[in-house]
Amino acid sequence: MLCGGILTPTGNAGEPLTVVEENDGRYLLVALMLLLASFCLTLGLPAVYTLLRSDVPRLGLVAVGVFAAGTIAMCGYAVLLIFYRALVRSDLLVGPVDGITDDVGIAVFLAVFLGAFYLGELLLAVALWRVRSVPRWVPAVLGAHVLTLLVNQWLPTNVQNFSTVLVAIGLCGVAVAANDAWSQRADISRASRPV
Repeated sequence: MLCGGILTPTGNAGEPLTVVEENDGRYLLVALMLLLASFCLTLGLPAVYTLLRSDVPRLGLVAVGVFAAGTIAMCGYAVLLIFYRALVRSDLLVGPVDGITDDVGIAVFLAVFLGAFYLGELLLAVALWRVRSVPRWVPAVLGAHVLTLLVNQWLPTNVQNFSTVLVAIGLCGVAVAANDAWSQRADISRASRPV
């Protein structure tokens, strides 16, 4: 997700379509990375819930559910990128490329996708902060990534890419904590078996 987010063009809505015309391989790579990130993040969410279910089961379930909607929608976004690529490369497209992104349905889908992803990330940060099953920096970094959404449009491109690094660092911290918790439970269950 980190590589896909950094390689995704930022700016106006028509810029990704211009990238298809100029650098086709980059566009396919972004779509593939986002598709893979969608699958991996969705499959890892049950492990995240194990960190939350004992202390904040309802908030944890809502946070994981909303974040799952955002990660699954990321798969749809990757498919949309592939569709854009096919449309731009085909002979069916006549006229300016920027007109494709003005469709209301696509704009609503992208708003719901981004909204679910960011809201799920914020709820996850709040739940992890309350549970204290991860180091304090993990929910702080996830929350900081959500806050960058408010000021991202005024930031230079390099700083916008750094905000993508924040979510990757935060999710890696969650994954390490979930792995540690699972390892501790496995050690306890092995130690409790009769020899």
